[in-house]
Amino acid sequence: MTVTAPRGSQRKDAPAAAAVVNTGTSEIRELFTRNLRTSGIYVALVAIVALFAALTGGASLGPGNITNIVLQYSYILILAIGMVIVIIAGHIDLSVGSVVALTGAVSATVVIQHGQPWWVGVVAALATGLAIGAWHGYWVAYVGIPAFIVTLAGMLLFRGLTLVVLNNVSLSPFPADYGQIASGFLNGLLGGAGYDIFTLLIFAIAVIGYAFNQYRTRKTLIGYNQVVPSFPLFIAKILVIAIAVMVFAWQLAIARGMPVVLIMLAILIMVYSVIMQRSVFGRQVYAIGGNRVAAALSGVKVRSVNFWIFVNMGFLSAVAGIVYSSRSNGAQPGAGNMFELDAIAAAFIGGAAVTGGVGKVVGAMAGGLIMAVMSNGMQLMGIDQSVQSVVKGLVLMLAVAFDIYNKRRAGSR
Repeated sequence: MTVTAPRGSQRKDAPAAAAVVNTGTSEIRELFTRNLRTSGIYVALVAIVALFAALTGGASLGPGNITNIVLQYSYILILAIGMVIVIIAGHIDLSVGSVVALTGAVSATVVIQHGQPWWVGVVAALATGLAIGAWHGYWVAYVGIPAFIVTLAGMLLFRGLTLVVLNNVSLSPFPADYGQIASGFLNGLLGGAGYDIFTLLIFAIAVIGYAFNQYRTRKTLIGYNQVVPSFPLFIAKILVIAIAVMVFAWQLAIARGMPVVLIMLAILIMVYSVIMQRSVFGRQVYAIGGNRVAAALSGVKVRSVNFWIFVNMGFLSAVAGIVYSSRSNGAQPGAGNMFELDAIAAAFIGGAAVTGGVGKVVGAMAGGLIMAVMSNGMQLMGIDQSVQSVVKGLVLMLAVAFDIYNKRRAGSR
């Protein structure tokens, strides 16, 4: 481990930082325990992937199945991005499943019933989601009704409006262009014999970008005399992640290429990660979730931030509604049922705190992937749906219990 002396303790003629490197087992142990709450979720994800790969005889890691996981669970991951932001701020949103259904219904009505171009349906769905988010944000931020009550009412209200819009019947099919949103692929752009070079290139660029960003972060931490892992362990971490990502890319490349929805999801993850970690708005969300009174005294416009949190949740619910309706090639009155619970579970399993103030977008993605891999693996094994629900419930309970245990342990120090 690299340990640097405080700035004030250095002599003027001394080196800028004195490094002590420990490459023994103690550093490896500390690497996994220093922030178990953050790193544990990724260890759990790897363990669950390995477990179901063994239980299914490798079928869960097949090229076709990996592609299906991306297509089938992308809308849950989109919802989880918005949900983790809501939870960080100390709220909850129970209406997202109903909003998915309503926005998909609006899009289907515009495109299928009224014959408008596919993009008009997309715009109509997004506008509906933004309006719903503003509705929730007004009651939560400016009237002061708890988000649990507002979104519970919204869950009932927007499910009913879905039935009204669809006249209690399903609408299908969408035009082929609309279906490309969730089921389209970018392949063959650069050729490849039995595999898609474009997919491999995109993931290779992503790995290089990740490695460069991690190197810059490491240099910044060293510049501020922060503790960082030794360079060999840093390189090992980058290599492990790079290998895992490129294996995933290879499986996509030999299947059907790069899914369009995966590109959409990657853009959303990058944008919202930057917003939550680097922007003033993101820091204000964390401040409100940590201590709302202190945030207000510090000059944070709590009402305005809370309002835009729910507007954003409405927007992402609409995006998920578009993806889901595209994937199912239609709109159904029962669409989005229980989606809110999957999104909430993904956020909590990914490390979000029940009391707010803690959580990351990438953590929610890891939590969502855990739920996706478990669901997919149990389906491949032919496990009954009731047993799947029991397993998901137990995993969620354990995740929240782990959060509470960490808080108590930290408070006792």
